[in-house]
Amino acid sequence: MTLDRRGLLALLAASPAWSAVDCIDAPGQPYLPPCQPWPKGVEGQRRADMGDGRYLNPVLAGDRPDPSVLKDGDDYYLTHSSFEAVPGLLIWHSRDLVNWRPLANALSEAVGSVWAPDLCRHGDRYFIYLPVKRTNGAPNDIFVIWADRIEGPWSRPAALGLHKHIDPTHVADEDDQRWLFLSGGDRVRLSADGLGLTGPVEHVYDPWRYPDDWDVESFSPEGPKMLCHGGWWHMLLAVGGTAGPPTGHMVIAARSRTLAGPWEQAPHNPLMRTRSPRERWWSRGHGSLVPGPDGGWWMLYHGYENSFHTLGRQMLLAPARFSADGWFHVDADDGQPLPKPRGGEAVRHGLALSDDFAGTALKAHWQFLSGVAQTPRARVADGRLRLAATGNGPADSPPLGFNQGDPAYELTFDLDFDEGVQAGVLLFYSPRLYAGMGANARSFQLHRYGQDIRAVPKPEGMARRMQLRLRCVRHVLTLYSRVDAGQPWAKFPVQMDVSGYHHNTAGGFASLRPAIYAAGRGEARVSNLRYRALD
Repeated sequence: MTLDRRGLLALLAASPAWSAVDCIDAPGQPYLPPCQPWPKGVEGQRRADMGDGRYLNPVLAGDRPDPSVLKDGDDYYLTHSSFEAVPGLLIWHSRDLVNWRPLANALSEAVGSVWAPDLCRHGDRYFIYLPVKRTNGAPNDIFVIWADRIEGPWSRPAALGLHKHIDPTHVADEDDQRWLFLSGGDRVRLSADGLGLTGPVEHVYDPWRYPDDWDVESFSPEGPKMLCHGGWWHMLLAVGGTAGPPTGHMVIAARSRTLAGPWEQAPHNPLMRTRSPRERWWSRGHGSLVPGPDGGWWMLYHGYENSFHTLGRQMLLAPARFSADGWFHVDADDGQPLPKPRGGEAVRHGLALSDDFAGTALKAHWQFLSGVAQTPRARVADGRLRLAATGNGPADSPPLGFNQGDPAYELTFDLDFDEGVQAGVLLFYSPRLYAGMGANARSFQLHRYGQDIRAVPKPEGMARRMQLRLRCVRHVLTLYSRVDAGQPWAKFPVQMDVSGYHHNTAGGFASLRPAIYAAGRGEARVSNLRYRALD
């Protein structure tokens, strides 16, 4: 019997001895996700809920790092790092921890690069504490915003004056005294309203250290998450660096009878870690414990998909449990479907990335990707996105893009622009690293490695109105154009491999996102934008 690649994978999947690490072409070759079909949601985007009582990670595909989850009655809310994308801090809602729908962005202005936030509720008010790496020369700080309703409106950010710490987590003790726990095992006392500090930073915990012969990025104790259970305060931390070697990031734990300590290290540290580059999920860490709908325990955390750093750190879910000695344990994800949390109900998962630009407001998934306040540049009118041009190209004309989580996808839209404009479509990582093509009145412009490489003459009859298509299939980027829907697509003469466009080569903690840009003087207009995931 002769088996092709698909037949071989099917045979392996049917074998009782099959496991995630068997999805390898040959020793030393990369993992081949997926080993089984992902369920498809909106526009073919992958979703976790398999419809049969099981789920398959990621529960939120795409760049959703440092998840902070809040259980509020029967509802769950979460947000995650947004870094330099504006607006940021998209809030999601769930009732079963597997299916999530977006509600609103909590942060509408540019404050810098927004790192691991903490979403919490105290009394009748919601708070987000957010560390910010400033990009304008101002000192780094931790800010706080608040709202009376989770959907907002949210307040403007107020600085707390914490210039040497990141990753805050809010907790109230038995006397309702409010604290922020911080990176490095430190804490600071908060005012009663949670909007200011009332004491100095205190060091209360020396984090557990891993063996020296492990392959990690750096020690970097950060992301403390707090939980009171069974008469103990439990603290989870992330150590090992958030990228670097696939085995670096991890979750550790400690417990204490009081928030002041002393803290006892978990005897089974680390609770979670990628142990081999053959695993499906790399750099697994930054976990938050939360009770499920039926009272069982679960951990939300993040990880890079093997061979897909470009998608960023995706949000994952793992079952957890408390043992008789009072310590909790987390089950590893071996890349196979897992039983869903019991109870709860499924909300409609995800959001449509296609856009007909109805109404007058941008949908919540659109973001400017450079950390600069650019909202006035984009307006929606008459079924079109109108994007004011600025700068000379993608490096200094912040593009408008969105987060997606599919290894293969396609984006198509109609474009027209003014005489003095160059506009186009990109896969954008940062102003230093992007790929795609733009068009002006005379030619196409190739963008590669974050550079404007060369001009290509446009076909006859194509002036300033056209259709563009971007297709990315497992990191192979192909670009197309045509005059209108009655014409065949013309393939751009250069295809690109964008597999290296990610944090480990360029820094920045971002992901590679489809985006539209407009440079020069005038306006570009986009309509009939269609996104679809590809098998």
